Amino acid sequence: MLQYNPELKLKIDQLWNKFWSGGISNPLTAIEQITYLLFMKRLDTLDLYKKQSDTKSTGKRYVSKFDGFWIPPEHRDKLKKDQKPFRVERHTLRWSEFKDMKAEEMLLHVQNKVFPFLKDMNGTDSNFTHHMKNAVFIIPKPALLVEAVKTIDEIFDIMAKDSNEKGHAFQDIQGDVYEMLLSEIASSGKNGQFRTPRHIIKLMTELVQPQLGHRIADPACGTGGFLLGAYQYILTQLAFNKGSTLLTSDAEKKRNCLCDRASGGVVQFRRCLQESAAVAGGTLRPESRDHHAQRCV
Repeated sequence: MLQYNPELKLKIDQLWNKFWSGGISNPLTAIEQITYLLFMKRLDTLDLYKKQSDTKSTGKRYVSKFDGFWIPPEHRDKLKKDQKPFRVERHTLRWSEFKDMKAEEMLLHVQNKVFPFLKDMNGTDSNFTHHMKNAVFIIPKPALLVEAVKTIDEIFDIMAKDSNEKGHAFQDIQGDVYEMLLSEIASSGKNGQFRTPRHIIKLMTELVQPQLGHRIADPACGTGGFLLGAYQYILTQLAFNKGSTLLTSDAEKKRNCLCDRASGGVVQFRRCLQESAAVAGGTLRPESRDHHAQRCV
């Protein structure tokens, strides 16, 4: 998709160049720091969206991750009165709040408050916190952080525009953006990562039809696209089975578009999967799934 959006490609190139000129020349370090910033941005966006959609669909007040106060773990053993000087208002940790700060203030705020909060977001005993315990935020210059935040905002604006005007799934555009960021590493011969397109994930999930209670494994999960696809499928089916009328199935909207543009291709893809399964002795093995999908498409 990115090959049809030169504006988006240009912004991603600019982001890489800013990190390079800002003193982070190791591509592995750069992609790590960019990923943290993308996570901060997306967390804020999804939290605001969920707050609006939950209130509208259920009528219940959504409890945001940015409500109330956050106390750093190292101060939680103190008496409540002694914790007060270290309390941080969670709403100040939002991307939309700190992005307008002055450069020096923003860098200190993200280093000392926002990033520690993200690492501790699900509680000190969570798996997320365990895997993030060695993560460090090492953007060295205030100017680099300001430019990176500005460019990421511009990238997300272009992604939203592309999704609305051209009908592309936002998750697909996100995947393309991240894949292009990673391609800088791959071109350096250091690393590489490629994801299965979302429409292929949705089709294969619909063929498998995972159910609540099933054990789902993807030994080569990469970014977890198939696991997320299975999770979304199960949630959607549970909602429809309960008679929910609030859901407009993304699968249905996508299916209409897909049928208009490539109905023959879908039939051919299904046939190809069936043939591949027959060659494999009647079972489409997980380790060969992506290979068959790539060959069919």
